[in-house]
This record gives sequence, structure tokens and C-alpha cells, in this order.
Amino acid sequence: MGMGSSSSTIEQWRCYVVVVVLIGMFAITVTASHTPTNPVSRIAFGSCRNQSAPQPIWNAVVDFHPQIFIWLGDNIYGDIKRPFKLFGKERTIGPWKNAPRFIPSSEEEMEAKYRKAKSNPGYAQLKENAEVIGTWDDHDYGLNDAGKEFHRKIINQKLLLDFLDEPQDSPRRKQAGVYASYKYGPAGRDVQIILLDTRYHRDPVGSDGTILGNSQWSWLERELKGPATAITIIGSSIQVISNLSATVRPLFSMESWAHFPKERDRLFKLIADSKRGGVFFISGDVHFGEITRYDCAVGYPLYDVTSSGVTQSVEGVVPPFMHSLVRFVAWLTPSTMRVKGPNCKYKSCVYGQPNFGTIEIDWDSHPVTLKLKVRDKNGVAVTAIDTPLVELQAPNSGDGIIAGDNRKHCTLEVSLPWIVRYRLAIVVFVTLAVLLVVFIGLVYTAITAYRKGVCKRKHE
Repeated sequence: MGMGSSSSTIEQWRCYVVVVVLIGMFAITVTASHTPTNPVSRIAFGSCRNQSAPQPIWNAVVDFHPQIFIWLGDNIYGDIKRPFKLFGKERTIGPWKNAPRFIPSSEEEMEAKYRKAKSNPGYAQLKENAEVIGTWDDHDYGLNDAGKEFHRKIINQKLLLDFLDEPQDSPRRKQAGVYASYKYGPAGRDVQIILLDTRYHRDPVGSDGTILGNSQWSWLERELKGPATAITIIGSSIQVISNLSATVRPLFSMESWAHFPKERDRLFKLIADSKRGGVFFISGDVHFGEITRYDCAVGYPLYDVTSSGVTQSVEGVVPPFMHSLVRFVAWLTPSTMRVKGPNCKYKSCVYGQPNFGTIEIDWDSHPVTLKLKVRDKNGVAVTAIDTPLVELQAPNSGDGIIAGDNRKHCTLEVSLPWIVRYRLAIVVFVTLAVLLVVFIGLVYTAITAYRKGVCKRKHE
């Protein structure tokens, strides 16, 4: 009996060892998929993809050979856009508007749109060669400009994670929101990608409330104050640095972190307090590409590379003969944060056609160099910066620049003199006034000429 008990115990230990080894192998496999031996050096990203639109840009994305592709939101257009109606029973625009312009789709409609997006041949080819991760913005969240009040967010979170092939046991399927963090590469050449959720917990625009919510803020603090990586990429579906709404109102309005100044200040302070170097942002949403920079937040330049969109673009909604006008407006609009230079295709350094973003890291150069670019549908760079990684270091590291040494991009758009800040609106309204005066003059001239003609015929 004693020998049988001993044999049974040995067998139990053998089974235990086998289970532990299998679990260990599984854990190593999972970890290896996010911390490869070879460093990550090529990353692509994009946003604003209408699943029903032509998508020739995927050829250029595939040809870039990214190791990782990051979705930054509006990965599909899931909500339903109703036509402009100024008159009638249901009016979607104008002072008498009584119906919403956008309405949510059903779960079945959202699933069908995701299937269509996923089956695109170019995108399918990308998925075969690169790891795809991502977050969402409003249109794949389910409703234009929606925040925490949106009632279908739990269902739509599942649909997004299914689209991203998120494992069924992933913590993202249990938490409130789709925020996530990934680490890649060996120590010293490691990259952390932090993807924020700017929808699930966001208060109404104009409230100066929260974007991330308490739970996501706590998570983000743990991530940024945890073990540092050589490079940290923070993905936000909306722009972090730029505040074009401050300079295009009352003509247009665009969502951004600048609508929540307390939240943006909190984000900058968290990065500064973490003493983490090599941090920059990537973003989408606005239907154009640009690179912006803020020099007075964390002791070194904070960049925000905006790529938008894969199919949606500001020039795409106007006829070709008006593209030059769109580019003129982009040049006329003041932007204190936009990076301008010889690497831009247009003078404004804004690109309003379909585009995608790329990140290239040259680990073997001395110093290590970052190349941040926005590329057109052919893969040609339309705006770009090259920066040594040592210039993106916290002041106390001894490698970085000290706040104040480079203050070119320190003036917030809201701080501009009103004549500069609102020059676009001034030009538009003055132009409209001149056109109105000319029109009235032409009408007056025509009426006067007609009356004179009538009087002359009567006199004859």
C-alpha cells in the first residue's frame, strides 16, 4: 500500500510538472508575440476607412512592409449618415433642425460592415504580413461625436474586438473601454504602444470634464510610471496637440483634446512626472494629415503625427477644381503647432487626400533616429520629420533639451491675437459681404437699365 501511494504521488508530480511546463511554454509563446527578439523598426498606422469606398492605398501600406499596423479609429463607418434636409418634416440642418444627421446602425448592420471591411483584399494581405492592433473613434464606436452616453457601446466594443481578432480571454473583453498597451523588442530597443479610448468615458464636449474616465486614467498612470521603454507611442483617436477648432470657428469645429484643457494638461503632467523619454502621439479623425509639435509641456518636444484617412479626406468631398481652394484655406488657417519645412508637399504642410502614417526607427544609427511620416496613396511622403531619439528625453536624463531652450511651438492657438486667430472667418465673411454687395450692385444696375429701356420705348 505504501509503494502504491508513493507511485501515485510520483505520477501526480509528473503530471504537475508536465502541466507547469505546458503553461510555461504557452506563457512564453504569448509573451514572445509581444516581445520579439528582433526590435520593431517599421510601424504603419491609419484611420477613417469607409468600408464601401475604394481602397487602393493598401498596396502602398503593404509595400512599406510594416511589422505592426495600428488602427486609430473610424475603422469602419458604422453609423448611418442621413442627407442634408433644410425643409420638410424631418430637418437635419439649419435653424429649424429637428432630426439628427447621424443615427446608429443595428448590431447586424455593424457586423456586416465589419465583415466587408475585413474581406478587402488589400487589407487581408496586410494582415498576413503584419500584426494589426487598434482602438476606435466615433463612427466605429457607433455614432458621430458620441461619448459615454451612447447606449450601444458595450455591444459595439465586442464587435470591434472581434474585428481586431482579440482573443476571447483578453482583458479588453471584460473592461469598460478598449484601451490597451503593447510592448515589443529587447531591452534598450523596446517600444511600448499605448492605445487610448477617447469615447467610452468621455463627457460632453464643452463640459471640460473627462475624456478617459477614472479607471483609464489609473491604468495609464501605471503604464507610464512602470518600467520605461526606449520609445513610447501613445495612440489617440482625436488630435492631442493641435487645436484647429480655435482658429476655424465659427465656420467649422473639430474634436480634439483641446476641447478638454484640464484633461490635456493632466496628460502632459503625467508624462512629465513619469520622467519618461521618447514619447510621442499618433492620431486620426480629421480627414487630413499633418505633424504638430508642442515644446512647452514635458521638457522636450512632443510630436503628434495625424494620419486621416485611408479613404476619407477633406479634398475628397469637393470637386477637383476646388482642391486648390481647400489648400489655400489650409495655408490661411493659423496653426502655431504645425511643423512646417521642406519635407511638405504643400506650403500649408497639410495633406487633404487619402493617406497613412509611418514610423521608422533606425536602431543602428548613432544616435538612434526616428522618421515620422505621412504618406499618400502611392507611399510618397507628403510631410515628415527626422529626429534623433536623444532630443526626446526627459531633462533630468542628461540627454534631452531643457524646457525653454526651444520654444518655437509654445503659443497655444487660443492665445493668438483675435485678428490672427479668426483671420479665416474674417476673410470668408468679408468675401461674402463683397460678393453680396457686387450682387446687389449687379441687380440694381440691371433693374435701372431695364427701367431706362422701358421709359425710352414709352417715350418713342
